[in-house]
Amino acid sequence: MRVIFAGTPEFARVALERIHHAGHTVVLVLTQPDRPAGRGMKLQASAVKQYAQAHGMPVAQPRSLRLDGKYPDDAAQARQAIEEAQADVMVVAAYGLILPQWVLDAMEASDKHGCINIHGSLLPRWRGAAPIHRAIESGDLETGVTIMQMDAGLDTGDMLFRQGFSIRDTDTTASLHDRVAELGADMVVQALAQAGHWQPQAQPAEGVTYAHKVEKHEAAIDWTQDATTIVRKVRAFNPFPGATAQLGDETIKVWDASIVSGERPASNVVVGEILDVAREGIRVAAMNSVVNLTELQRPGGRRLSVAEFLRGFPLQVGMRFAIGTQG
Repeated sequence: MRVIFAGTPEFARVALERIHHAGHTVVLVLTQPDRPAGRGMKLQASAVKQYAQAHGMPVAQPRSLRLDGKYPDDAAQARQAIEEAQADVMVVAAYGLILPQWVLDAMEASDKHGCINIHGSLLPRWRGAAPIHRAIESGDLETGVTIMQMDAGLDTGDMLFRQGFSIRDTDTTASLHDRVAELGADMVVQALAQAGHWQPQAQPAEGVTYAHKVEKHEAAIDWTQDATTIVRKVRAFNPFPGATAQLGDETIKVWDASIVSGERPASNVVVGEILDVAREGIRVAAMNSVVNLTELQRPGGRRLSVAEFLRGFPLQVGMRFAIGTQG
């Protein structure tokens, strides 16, 4: 099958690789323009572009696909490339640009299979940009992948295939991302193999939630929340943007934490107060509960276990983290 693939990060690269290995012909790859990255802020190609170029796939990087937008020349060139590709289907995975109606129309001719999307949630739960982060942050017990026929709405199209699995208590966005990416890659290959025999199902009207993009201002831990909520946030914001705890002038990133089961702070303890400092963890008072911080990072430093962290930054019982704000 002749495939146009639209995607940008590692999540999408996994799917592109699987489609390629399945024997499909990738006639065009759409991906975001190169972005500054790393300490030197040098331009870096997306994971998808790197794979495409390594395997001789044609690549287009329009800044926009809107013919009436800020970059109409980019959109016009992309339109020409899509039309000339003569693809049977477009597969979209974490592309980062909204597909305008002309793209959908171009792929909906009688001999084509339209645009299908690999979405990292069990729709209609968590439509939007950050379904993996928000599933962990909200304490969902299950997530999965939906292969969806795209329409003009935000993740509102008919469902073609849907498969779920359990979220582990230890999952971070990093670990869950990898599991979702692998499942999505497998499922889209299965979907392509069954093209022409899909049985689209409309999404339920009930149970719709939106996974808004994660912003850096959400990173600060709010110690007035309970330990369960705080630990979920730490896991959800690992690896981006990283949950933070403010201690004086230091903004410390918290990469791993756990709930201290059955322990409650004394009535005279203030939330955010350090209750105990040990090699196994730093216990901090939250609302009617206690959080154990086990992996930390100072600005400009690297991620460290508590034992390593304390060698360079000795904390003491009674010190207090700022309460923080909730985004």
